Amino acid sequence: MLLQLKEIYKDYPQGRSMVPVLKHVSLDVEEGQYIAIMGPSGSGKTTLMNIIGCLDVPTSGDYLLDGQNISREKDAKMASIRNRFIGFVFQQFNLLPKLTALDNVALPLLYAGVNKKERRARAAEALKKVGLEDRIKFRPNQLSGGQCQRVAIARAIVGNPRLLLADEPTGALDSKSGTQIMELFKKLNEEGMTIVMITHEQSIADCAQKIYYILDGELRDNRGNW
Repeated sequence: MLLQLKEIYKDYPQGRSMVPVLKHVSLDVEEGQYIAIMGPSGSGKTTLMNIIGCLDVPTSGDYLLDGQNISREKDAKMASIRNRFIGFVFQQFNLLPKLTALDNVALPLLYAGVNKKERRARAAEALKKVGLEDRIKFRPNQLSGGQCQRVAIARAIVGNPRLLLADEPTGALDSKSGTQIMELFKKLNEEGMTIVMITHEQSIADCAQKIYYILDGELRDNRGNW
């Protein structure tokens, strides 16, 4: 089992009271699995993604990543875990506009201390994997939305993460580009990548092997099981 959430609760302060955002969330994701989590705005799906991505910690409950309980780790340890284990794909791409596709993809390796020659070689290989080997010198404003998302995916996988988290990865794309991104995710999963995807679109969620639904902070699968 790559990740396990056990009875996760997350509360946020609002004035003098605490507002529950996640309630008794439990989830098992096996190595190589591809799951989608669906939910409306305000359902808690972004909070859940942040906890899975080690960007936040639960108020209570346990989060096991590769068998290690990381529920109470400090910020520095969480940053290290993110860098080693997890790749992120966001709806708005989050590319740096002044950098080329190659340098955007190489950025996580710079933070990881990889030397320049190796990080550029690995970035070029990642761009080739997503079909953009002929766009390595292009900047984001010279690329289409679909191409920018491919660059973002290359950046997410350049460090060979165990887990790929995708937050509304097709939300800013037209339907044709969205279909291409889903085909790329399918290919990555077939190669062994574990994928957890957040989406509000049923057609996108249907690309995953299993769908979960989150509503009012509670998670259930497509059989209605909590």
